Amino acid sequence: MLTNLLPTLTATPLLAVGLTLAAYLVGSAVFIRLGKPSWLPAILIAALLLAAILALLGLPYATYQQGATWLTVLLGPATVALGMPLYQQLPRIRELWRPLAACLPIAAALAACYALGIAWLLGASPDILASIAAKSVTAPIAIGITEQLGGNVALLMGSLLVTGVLTIPFVSLAARLLRINDERIIGFALGLNGHAIGTVRAFDISPTAGAFASLGMSLTGIFTALLLPLAWRLVGIGAG
Repeated sequence: MLTNLLPTLTATPLLAVGLTLAAYLVGSAVFIRLGKPSWLPAILIAALLLAAILALLGLPYATYQQGATWLTVLLGPATVALGMPLYQQLPRIRELWRPLAACLPIAAALAACYALGIAWLLGASPDILASIAAKSVTAPIAIGITEQLGGNVALLMGSLLVTGVLTIPFVSLAARLLRINDERIIGFALGLNGHAIGTVRAFDISPTAGAFASLGMSLTGIFTALLLPLAWRLVGIGAG
């Protein structure tokens, strides 16, 4: 009977939006109950729960995505709103602008190159390479880059999730091994490599870490959006 009701329920965005919000609320509750483990962020729990619900309902992803577009529209304003903590931490950001400016191009380039290099060595097609090239960029910018390169947005979203989830434990591990305790550096690394997911984790650490994560995420997005399409055409990965 539920199957018969699906066409009616999916006629409006309410089902997709409701399922998404419910999955995130449950994921957040489970995340807190588990003690906020770095290896299992709330967004991953929510994504797995949502995927299970869609499978049980027999709801095609394309249908769900069409209804969830309303939430995707909010990604842009949410990213812009991160400018407030940046403004609040502006004096501290000015103190480190030279080292940040020096490491950003290198780190942002490596974030794209190592994934592309591994995928290319494994025999990935140009379409897959185009879909994962912007995996370390926040979603609103990454979607535009991927469409410009001719990649698959659905595959991009998967790579964004995997990248963000893996960034958190790897940055934590690297900070411990290198004995880095500066919240500004940790936050910047989380935002630069883990986009919005890493930034959320940074705000769990402190407002300062969150502000530097917002800075890293924003600058990586701008740098990648300006240079990646140009480098893509020069290298000619998608040619032919």
